[in-house]
Amino acid sequence: MAFVKACALSELESDTPKRVEIEGTPVSLVHTEGEVFAINDICSHANVSLSEGEVEDCAIECWLHGSSFDLRTGKPSGLPATRPVPVYPVKIEGDDVLVSVTQES
Repeated sequence: MAFVKACALSELESDTPKRVEIEGTPVSLVHTEGEVFAINDICSHANVSLSEGEVEDCAIECWLHGSSFDLRTGKPSGLPATRPVPVYPVKIEGDDVLVSVTQES
């Protein structure tokens, strides 16, 4: 599993999503509840950016239709979304936020 620097931890505001692109994959980074989470930035229902939504209770809400996705699992918590979005492993090294979007073979 290859980890890539996504941003500096100091760049992340609490409960405010930050969109980054890692190896061509759009990712929303969220610093909440003392952890940093990485979730695919595209809503599985409407193909819009999740990083434009709100964060609450370790979930990110899609701004367009209101579906929320658990930041830990990517699972939707309500309609209209029914499919999860991918989540990615995160490591913090000093002030670096490292994310892996690749799957081991």
